[in-house]
Amino acid sequence: QVQIRESGGGLVQPGGSLRLSCATSGSGFSSYAMGWYRQGPGKQRDLVALITNIRSTIYADSVKGRFTISRDNTKNTVYLQMTSLNVEDTAVYYCQARRPSGSVYWGQGTQVTVSS
Repeated sequence: QVQIRESGGGLVQPGGSLRLSCATSGSGFSSYAMGWYRQGPGKQRDLVALITNIRSTIYADSVKGRFTISRDNTKNTVYLQMTSLNVEDTAVYYCQARRPSGSVYWGQGTQVTVSS
């Protein structure tokens, strides 16, 4: 079982920045693929960014050039640095851990609200 805790969400003005953190429990973190997803009001949950165990990254087109995903295997933590935020980025952001076996674990989410 992998426990996940997201943090760093909040209210930010358009054009602002936030950094989300996702801390995981247990061993084996370095072998996981880690992803950030988001779900806006009335929308489905979509991939925002993903980082593999070898640090390959994938980004949704809507966040390329603005968001950066990174990981610190010494802290069992993955980060999402978000810049140039706009109102369309408002959503609950979820962290996902995917083990090499294919097992998937989700955090409870952290709210990001972009508003003036």
